Amino acid sequence: MLRLLQIEFIKLWNNRASKVLIIAYFVLLTSIALIAAIKFDIGPVQFHLADQGIFNFPYIWHFNTFVTALFKLFLAIVIVSMMSNEYSNKTIKQNLIDGLSKKEFILSKVLTVVSFALISTVFVFVVSMILGLAYSDYNELSIIFSDLEFLPAFFFKLIGFFSFCLFLGILVKRSAFALGFLILWTILEQVVFGLMGWKVMSWDAARMVKDFFPLQSMSNLIKEPFTRLSAVQNIGQQIGEDMKFDYHVYWYEFLIVIVWTAIFIYLSYALLKKRDL
Repeated sequence: MLRLLQIEFIKLWNNRASKVLIIAYFVLLTSIALIAAIKFDIGPVQFHLADQGIFNFPYIWHFNTFVTALFKLFLAIVIVSMMSNEYSNKTIKQNLIDGLSKKEFILSKVLTVVSFALISTVFVFVVSMILGLAYSDYNELSIIFSDLEFLPAFFFKLIGFFSFCLFLGILVKRSAFALGFLILWTILEQVVFGLMGWKVMSWDAARMVKDFFPLQSMSNLIKEPFTRLSAVQNIGQQIGEDMKFDYHVYWYEFLIVIVWTAIFIYLSYALLKKRDL
């Protein structure tokens, strides 16, 4: 497996566009630290974002995984391009001629997806730990290591999303069309949800069904963290709005994403196996 992974990373690193996107992705993950430097000083109004508690333990695990997950599109482009380059450069055919089976070929791509997700998770953990130790008001070990459920949620969210991108790259072959299909699918999930709530069933039932959609299920793993901030909670109380939401990650949410990941990987292999290269 190490040999397969090494082959993939050599391909990626020798591709200039992929190299730039990968570096840009990890630079953006690091740039979350710049949020701590944001200050507004306008006369009597002084606002320092880091003082709002966004880097407090354990909230930082929720905030950082949610925000950094927004940058996953950079690696999605790399994964889709990785597959389109295999077809355009005919390296997939050469790999198979050289003795690589189609199962090993898909395995190499899956290993790349898992590696990206794992490295990203470790990276976010390290950056969050440094920021938390520097800015958090709470440094007790029991508080620091609570809410770590968001890290595995981040890991599985990336694996699920990248597996979907891998499938699209194999299905469509061209990166631009694959990314276009990804955007179209995102819109389609919302349209289907709207039609179900409007014509087929109640809105509550439609929301339950929507949670089983691929992209929505991945999104459910890390819910928005902003309403947890004390400043937002205070505003909510002042206007009479109940800002108490359930932010926990549940086992069935992991299971739904794992099932979709398995489906996308299987479909990728089945499609490649059936296709005449």
